[in-house]
Amino acid sequence: MIVLLLVLYFKGPQGALELLEQNAGPQVGAPAAQAPNPQEDELADFVTVVLGTTEDVWTEQFRRMGKQYREPTLVLFKGSVDSACGRAGASVGPFYCSGDEKLYIDLSFYQQLRDKLGAPGDFAQAYVIAHEVGHHVQNLLGMTDYVHGQKGRVSESQYNELSVKLELQADFYAGVWAHHTREILDRGDIEEGLNAASAIGDDTLQKRARGYVVPESFTHGTSAQRVRWFRKGLESGDIDKGDTFNARSL
Repeated sequence: MIVLLLVLYFKGPQGALELLEQNAGPQVGAPAAQAPNPQEDELADFVTVVLGTTEDVWTEQFRRMGKQYREPTLVLFKGSVDSACGRAGASVGPFYCSGDEKLYIDLSFYQQLRDKLGAPGDFAQAYVIAHEVGHHVQNLLGMTDYVHGQKGRVSESQYNELSVKLELQADFYAGVWAHHTREILDRGDIEEGLNAASAIGDDTLQKRARGYVVPESFTHGTSAQRVRWFRKGLESGDIDKGDTFNARSL
């Protein structure tokens, strides 16, 4: 299992691990103290381990570019959370906020990923983390500000296209991370990651929810596109090959 292999390589993330309960107190209607949940504790440990491996990979990649990698902060939450990007509920899923450089993970999402989206497995979970870290990489390299700066300057459909390119590049960066950790992966792990990328494509999610798709409303890319860019990063391991904004086709 990848989680056991990752532990062998674990050095511990440098970013602080923040629990919502420590920062915001108990939720409304929730008891001030909750019984320990061994399954959630295990997932929290797993997320922390994976984050540690992303820090190793991106510190080295930035060093090669003559830059210094600034590690994101991990926030685990339940129900809802306040961030510099606004308040978000669990329905949003894992997200990265460029305003505070924090990675927000609701551990209940992994149950949805497994049970509702049909993407089980440790590496499927790891892919989600690596994708959000990919957004942090984009933020450090200036791509996030570029895309966000186009809001209101271009049409909604054009902005959606930019959003898709941003998301696909984050998938590519997740693949780059996987490439540089391949020594601890096996074929089954890779298939789990590809399956997860496919499960959260805009077309797949819309068809599941509505029974039909609206391509002009896509903001993350189709299942095929997400798999393609993740695989490209996985096979090349070269950050320079992930320019989705100037690619001839996605």
